[in-house]
Amino acid sequence: MTTKTRRLEVNRRSGWQSWLGPFFTSDVGMKWMMALTGIGLLGYVLVHMIGNLKIFIGPEDLDHYAESLRTLLYPIFPKEGVLWLFRIGLTAMAVIHIWSATVLTLRNWKARGKIRYDARRQYAAANYASRTMRWGGVLIALFVIFHLLDLTIGSANPDYVAGDVYNNVVYSFERWPVALFYVVTMVFLALHIYHGAWSLFQSLGLANPRYDSWRRWLAVALALAILIGNSAIPIAVQLGFLTVSG
Repeated sequence: MTTKTRRLEVNRRSGWQSWLGPFFTSDVGMKWMMALTGIGLLGYVLVHMIGNLKIFIGPEDLDHYAESLRTLLYPIFPKEGVLWLFRIGLTAMAVIHIWSATVLTLRNWKARGKIRYDARRQYAAANYASRTMRWGGVLIALFVIFHLLDLTIGSANPDYVAGDVYNNVVYSFERWPVALFYVVTMVFLALHIYHGAWSLFQSLGLANPRYDSWRRWLAVALALAILIGNSAIPIAVQLGFLTVSG
């Protein structure tokens, strides 16, 4: 579709389509979608990490936490009903996040092939997507698939027992390749979170040079918290601090 044809199509739209459609297909709209879904995914990662750290308290606490997720708002909703709503929502956010980042990256490559960006902010946001979503994003996506097969479905964990969350985690991370894969992925996730948190306000049009210092510290703090908190579990298993419970 040529630029002229696209403009004619936009002009034929009425009501909300006359502004909402072009917004979500524009660079600004893509950045907003990537930023907002990034906030949602980051919130999930933080909450998930805090819940998983209950493994250091003991098997009962971690297993009780996992069971509480399955019975959230039960019997108003069926068992795992709310959990599945969260899963669907997280999947939708991940798809939108990856899609918007990919579109921005392709547009950035195309623009750089013809002319340099005049707007430094636009270039920075697109460059963020190309740097972190290409290889780090692919690794994180592969990790999520394996993680689900390993600790949710259980097909990738030969010692998996449904409902025995604590021991499933320990059995999984006793395999050093799995523990190493997890830690390496957390490094890439931390870098991804750092760049995302740093460029978040820029993508939403809220950046201000006066706040650059605390923006950077916020990005560093979030990235380190995720890296240290999540990596602590496989490292503790490998060092023998966490062992299979009787």
